[in-house]
Amino acid sequence: MTTGQPSFPRQYARTQRFTLGAPRGYAISPDGARVVFLRSPGGNDRAQRLWVLDLDEGREFTAADPGTLLAGADEELTAQERARRERSREGSAGIVDYAVDAAVELAAFALSGRLFVCELRAGTTRELPARGPVVDPRPSPDGRHVAYVAEGRLRVIAADGAENGRDQVLAEPDGAEVTWGLAEFIAAEEMGRHRGYWWSPGSDQVLAARVDDSPVRRWWIADPAHPDREPARVAYPAAGTPNAVVTLALLGLDGSRTDVTWDRERYPYLARVHWSAAGPPLLLVQSRDQRDQRYLAVDTATGATRTVHEDDDEAWVEPFPGTPAWTPDGRLVRIADEGGARKLFVGDRPLTGAPLHVRAVLDIGEDDVLFSASGTDMKDIGVYRAWFRGSGDQGGWERVGERPYPTVSSAVRGGALVVLSQASPERPGAQVEVVRLDADGGEKTLASIASYAERPVLTARPRFASAGEREIPCAVVLPTGYTDADGPLPVLLDPYGGPHGQRVVAAHNAYLTSQWFADQGFAVLVADGRGTPGRSPGWEKAVCRNLASVVLEDQVDALQALAGSFPFDLERVAIRGWSFGGYLAGLAALRRPDVFHAAVVGAPVTDLRLYDTHYQERYLGHPDEEPAVYAENSLVTDEGLSGAVEPHRPLLIVHGLADDNVVVAHSLRLSAALLAAGRPHEVLPLSGVTHMTPQEQVAENLLLLEVDFLKRSLGMG
Repeated sequence: MTTGQPSFPRQYARTQRFTLGAPRGYAISPDGARVVFLRSPGGNDRAQRLWVLDLDEGREFTAADPGTLLAGADEELTAQERARRERSREGSAGIVDYAVDAAVELAAFALSGRLFVCELRAGTTRELPARGPVVDPRPSPDGRHVAYVAEGRLRVIAADGAENGRDQVLAEPDGAEVTWGLAEFIAAEEMGRHRGYWWSPGSDQVLAARVDDSPVRRWWIADPAHPDREPARVAYPAAGTPNAVVTLALLGLDGSRTDVTWDRERYPYLARVHWSAAGPPLLLVQSRDQRDQRYLAVDTATGATRTVHEDDDEAWVEPFPGTPAWTPDGRLVRIADEGGARKLFVGDRPLTGAPLHVRAVLDIGEDDVLFSASGTDMKDIGVYRAWFRGSGDQGGWERVGERPYPTVSSAVRGGALVVLSQASPERPGAQVEVVRLDADGGEKTLASIASYAERPVLTARPRFASAGEREIPCAVVLPTGYTDADGPLPVLLDPYGGPHGQRVVAAHNAYLTSQWFADQGFAVLVADGRGTPGRSPGWEKAVCRNLASVVLEDQVDALQALAGSFPFDLERVAIRGWSFGGYLAGLAALRRPDVFHAAVVGAPVTDLRLYDTHYQERYLGHPDEEPAVYAENSLVTDEGLSGAVEPHRPLLIVHGLADDNVVVAHSLRLSAALLAAGRPHEVLPLSGVTHMTPQEQVAENLLLLEVDFLKRSLGMG
């Protein structure tokens, strides 16, 4: 390592996992003149700026700099804004989000609770006299108004500051626990819906969610390091308990209100909302058991809804990014599981089939749909387009972007232009290009958007493999410079291993931490068993009502299947993980000590009754109806450890005390049960840390403490 370079743990922490300085959050003007995006000015600078790439002039410029706008003052976040950022796993600062009008002429964003708008052609920014603290501001499509939320009220203000600075309240809370225009906890944490209001295409109405949290049980999250501070009071819908009551209303700028109606008793979950000029507002609502969901069209005159389509599944139904939506000619766009494949549909017609596994709809054009999908190689995530009319109406699809594959790709489209981001195993970070897509499928690269992210001080060298009869996707990472003469190595499994968390992907940065652990003397195995996304509906839904045994079995099978091909010392095997990965690490050490000899159990869900409704009930059912299922799949129950066998293995339990997603009670209950059973273990409480670990010193030292524990536990000397 070159003298003066930081250690990997220090660099990894300081750069927030090498995300700082990387461009993100793109918007493209319909006329193809501008690309707007966020990027911090350096690889260790947390303050995101708003940038514009002027394609006509071929230049980039900063449109809004938080340091200038705040005159050098520190950013101040309300508790509500901190919670929003926790739900979206946002660890940076400055302008972390923005919204634009239909022409991408005007951007609006909140900074330190204040409302700013930016004229994107000129790159000039001004503050509007909003009554803050401002949350989630969004311009109307015509750019004349900006809606925002403040203290639970949905408000709207003139974008030019005229109308005598009029700041109109569209909806006022009618209870102490009521908010308008914000996503409730489980929508943001589990459904991927981070918004709570949507402008009409005509800019004269707002469709807004009213959230009543009063039925939700209250939990208290204390900071033991500061006993003088009051505990934080949070509404947390644990499995089997009441959810927030979510309704919708159409709010006119003229002061009118029309309530939207649907069968809320049967479909209490509002998973998606879409409103475009192509049709009436579209809702995706789900039953509480998530085996049934309906696509509803809203009559904007009366608020009544009609069913456009219905999906059901014996395991569960899934909401997908970018759907539902309308094509320009008024057909429903959706993603659904059919015949063992996850397909893209326009109307009743599937546009895709096996081997593609559709993940998200990215954009809907006049003739085609842009979407992301994986294929037979699930680590390869590509951007594709499929035609629903015109020259490509005979069916089929094609990939966007130049080879070589595999990659992990994503895209944003505006008009004929696409911002295409492609990561690969061979190079750090992602390559971002602005590409013009022709109607006949042709492509032309117009510009690149530079990344200011730091280059990692190490190079990841994953070796991909399929393990066992189920062909479990795996990546093996060995120490830099390893040769066969070095002999067998202690093994460290480094999975997430569960729903919504794919780890085996064709991206270099995904393996940096694994490579660092490998360079400490381990053979690191990353395995994506059943329950992980990207392969097939059957693969994902194999964990239904049987979460623990399935995910653990696949980790064991992957390890044993690859032992003949890689230098695995099966007498020294450890596992580490965070969140679901922490739960999986706990399962491994407690239930399969014949295979695993030590575990780092980070932020684990241990008593599954204490995790939220939408996630937990999807996989295990209602705890009142399935108490045995919850007990069998938990690490602990009211009676103590669940399913633990001898011999006991060393455990390091790590948890943030300020975690409001997986609360620290999970780790405390596990520790208490271990103590009651006479099982030694170590607990590392992280004061002031949430489910994320963005603090530089915490993130750095946590890696160092983990490797110290693993070496001690495996006798590595």
